Amino acid sequence: MPFLFPDHPTIGIFGFGAFGCLTARHLSDHFPVLVHDVNPDAVSAYVSEAAHGNIRAADILSVAKCDIVILAVPVTEMRSVIATISPYLRTGAIVLDVGSVKMEPAQAMLEGLPDHVVSIGTHPLFGPQSARDGVSGLKIAICPVRGYKFRRIAAFLRHILRLKIFVVTPEVHDREAAVVQGVTHLIAKVLARMDPLPVRMTTASFDLLVKATEMVRYDAPSVFWAIENENPYAGAVREQFFELAMGVRDQLAGDKLAGDKCVVAAGMAK
Repeated sequence: MPFLFPDHPTIGIFGFGAFGCLTARHLSDHFPVLVHDVNPDAVSAYVSEAAHGNIRAADILSVAKCDIVILAVPVTEMRSVIATISPYLRTGAIVLDVGSVKMEPAQAMLEGLPDHVVSIGTHPLFGPQSARDGVSGLKIAICPVRGYKFRRIAAFLRHILRLKIFVVTPEVHDREAAVVQGVTHLIAKVLARMDPLPVRMTTASFDLLVKATEMVRYDAPSVFWAIENENPYAGAVREQFFELAMGVRDQLAGDKLAGDKCVVAAGMAK
């Protein structure tokens, strides 16, 4: 990859939850990766079991001084982490996040990161469940915030990891994600609470619903919270969804009432 990154950069990842772990695993085939998490035991346990030694646990300073710094922390913790690492970021470093919403992280990076670093918002449009068999062919949104090195990141993601790239503004991302993610997670939450679901006499459409539910069922609670509360467009979409669902319920109740009246009328006509 010298044509993309001639200087053999190091990758630093803050946050080693399910997605931080997934990120480290796929990037460690191409770069040295340093990881810091509030739970150092989780990092150490993974590193000790890793297939190779390209992932290492490190302190905050070491991770912050990497060439590319990835913020894989909950959106609610983004500003705090940015404030902590900003004094240590090297000139020309690339800082990017992988959160499910983009407007708030983009604003946090603009306000909190120094001008001498490049900042990029990204949203991998998949999770650990859907990436179990690899990431090739999956989608990722890129939202440039400051600087132009996002093109180099996009080229790596497209040509090396074989991801499908969408370059959008944070506003466009959040507006579309409010429907794409917000509604999906609402349906999944409801279906998950209807357990146990049928497994024998199922239809293809039902199987697809269950598959979608399983893809997000085990997401961290902070992911669902961010999707529904940190996206400024999610509230309106959520209310529209519930309103339309209630309308369908009322329609069914109305149809039943109309049917009952027809039965009564038919009986009286005899």
